[in-house]
Amino acid sequence: MANNWFASVPNFITIGRLVLTPAAISLIVERQWSAAFVLFAIAGLSDALDGWMARTYNLQSELGAILDPIADKALIVSMYVTLAIVDALPAWLAIMVVFRDIMITGAVSLSWLMGRPMKVHPHFSSKATTATQLALAGVILAAQAYGVHIPLLNVTLVALVAALTVASACVYLWLWVRHMRL
Repeated sequence: MANNWFASVPNFITIGRLVLTPAAISLIVERQWSAAFVLFAIAGLSDALDGWMARTYNLQSELGAILDPIADKALIVSMYVTLAIVDALPAWLAIMVVFRDIMITGAVSLSWLMGRPMKVHPHFSSKATTATQLALAGVILAAQAYGVHIPLLNVTLVALVAALTVASACVYLWLWVRHMRL
C-alpha cells in the first residue's frame, strides 16, 4: 500500500459520503428534490469511486473496510426512513430495510460480545441489495425532482428491494447461525 496522501483518498471519499448524507436528508425534508437528487447521486457515485480506487490502486485499509459499510448504511437507512416519512416510499419497505440492518449489526455485535468475533465479508446478496436499494431511492428522488414517473419501474424496484432485503437477511442469519453453531 502506498505510504502517501493518495492512500487515504478512498477513505476521504467515504467520509465525504457520510457528510453528504444529512445534507441530502435535510433537502428531502425541505422538499428541495432536485438538490437532494444531485447530492444523493454524488453520494451514490462516491460509493463506486472509493471502492474502485481501493481495488485498482491496492488502497484497501482496515479503516476503509469499517467506514464504507457504515457510510452505505447511514445513506440507505436515513434515505429510506426520510422518504417514508414524506410519503414518497412505502413505510413497510423502510421498516424492512432498517430491520435487516439492525439484525445484521446486532448479530455481529452479539458474536463479538460472546467472544466469538465474526469477520463480515460482503456477500453477493448484500451487494445486490445495496445496489437495488440505491437505485430505488434514486428513481424516487428523480421522480420527485423531475416529474419522471414510471410506475412499472417503481413497482418492480420495490418488489426487488423487498425480495433482496429478505434474501440477504436470510443469508447473513444463516452465516451467523453457522458461525455460532447454534
